[in-house]
Amino acid sequence: MRGALLRAAAGKALRGRWIHSERSSSGVANFGFREVPEDEKAGMVGAVFSSVASNYDLMNDIMSGGLHRLWKDRLVSELQPFPGMQHLDVAGGTGDIAFRVLDTIYSKEQRSPQKKEVNEKEVVDETRVYVCDINASMLDVGRQRAKTRGEPGISVCGQIRFKFLMVKAGLGELPSLVWVEGDAEALTFADDSMDGYTIAFGIRNVTHIDKALREAHRVLKRGGRFLCLELSHVETPIFKQIYDFYSFSVIPAIGQMVAKDRNSYQYLVESIRRFPKQDDFARMIINAGFSNVQYENLVQGVVAIHSGFKL
Repeated sequence: MRGALLRAAAGKALRGRWIHSERSSSGVANFGFREVPEDEKAGMVGAVFSSVASNYDLMNDIMSGGLHRLWKDRLVSELQPFPGMQHLDVAGGTGDIAFRVLDTIYSKEQRSPQKKEVNEKEVVDETRVYVCDINASMLDVGRQRAKTRGEPGISVCGQIRFKFLMVKAGLGELPSLVWVEGDAEALTFADDSMDGYTIAFGIRNVTHIDKALREAHRVLKRGGRFLCLELSHVETPIFKQIYDFYSFSVIPAIGQMVAKDRNSYQYLVESIRRFPKQDDFARMIINAGFSNVQYENLVQGVVAIHSGFKL
């Protein structure tokens, strides 16, 4: 982990200043490399994700060579989920993070030395993992994925049994997994209500990053943890040249070939370059009120995991 960027170390230079905020007095926001009217960006981003939703998981596998699965595993391992947790995963429509959180919670319950027998009902009744996404199409993909988890032929023992239970109980009957259509900048959850908050590959798409961060801080309990997994910036010169070529020449071409949608993937790679660099984003998290802020670069900075606590 990168050394902690403590609030006290932020100094006077950070007070009252937002680093790389997309809010602008001119009423414009970044949409990739373009500037668009601020009030139109959310709709434009929504159109992108409605277009890519059906191929989202397949494209993630192809573009990252499957590495996105390991990055998400790393994010959830940092979170350290626990039975009874109240957790919010924002921009998590396809369920990748939520499923990992639930799997980890159940496996921890199973390993608990205080319990000879796993009480599945207790885990289900006490735990809440909320999947919040502004895009209905992405949520539809996640709901469908949840329904197909635990198909016949998979063992009904241990960790997989929870997947089987999730399917057989039905999403409407299982309270642990909750799907919410909502805006990262205006969350409908109560103050101090969540033990954890994650956002994976989503925060660069919001119109006002600073506002989304303040909302994350608001809904977390004291001691709650914020974790963000996001595509970031490579600084090593040779690797950066390779990464830029892959991003701008290969990814849009794959998008056209697999999803028949070059423009959406052109926007996605442009949005990565417009996102704040790792240190700048860490300072934005500090400005939102978080403490003990730090980050970890993965694959030379292709992605970064930022972390902070509400104290």
